[in-house]
Amino acid sequence: MKSSDSPAKTLPVVQLFTDGACSGNPGPGGWAFVLRHPSTGKEKEGSGGMGLTTNNQMELSAVIHGLKALRHRTRVEVITDSTYVAKGALEWMPNWKKNGWRRKEKSRWKPVKNVELWQQLDELICRHQVKFTIIKGHNGHPENERCDGLAVAAAARFKAALDTNENPVAEESNDLW
Repeated sequence: MKSSDSPAKTLPVVQLFTDGACSGNPGPGGWAFVLRHPSTGKEKEGSGGMGLTTNNQMELSAVIHGLKALRHRTRVEVITDSTYVAKGALEWMPNWKKNGWRRKEKSRWKPVKNVELWQQLDELICRHQVKFTIIKGHNGHPENERCDGLAVAAAARFKAALDTNENPVAEESNDLW
């Protein structure tokens, strides 16, 4: 196969901006994403949350839900302010997988925290060609600020539901792009 025939050249390219938020850690949380097709400018956003979660879980959920919204194999640039998610996916996950989803801490093997989310992310990363770009959060980046606002609003909805003794359930954006 010639390099010009490479499947990577024919895959659509999208940008995935993500953020997660938590009111307390743990506490009610929200996640959000904005998908953008740079060549057309077409965008899609999604948000949701949970009643009792952590910030790291919401950061992971934002990327997971954004990748789930893609119908076809795609080249994806994930743009996140979460070093935890980016380093986890690029640096830590290969060793976790090799070690049965365990990590070494003080000479002892321990299960990876948030393993179910990491495994979902791993499966989705394998479906697409994904690269991560880390940006500084709360620094005026328009899409990051937009995701932050959506995630904070989702966390507030779950906090309000908890405050009124409602039984909040996780929300999802099920629309595919």
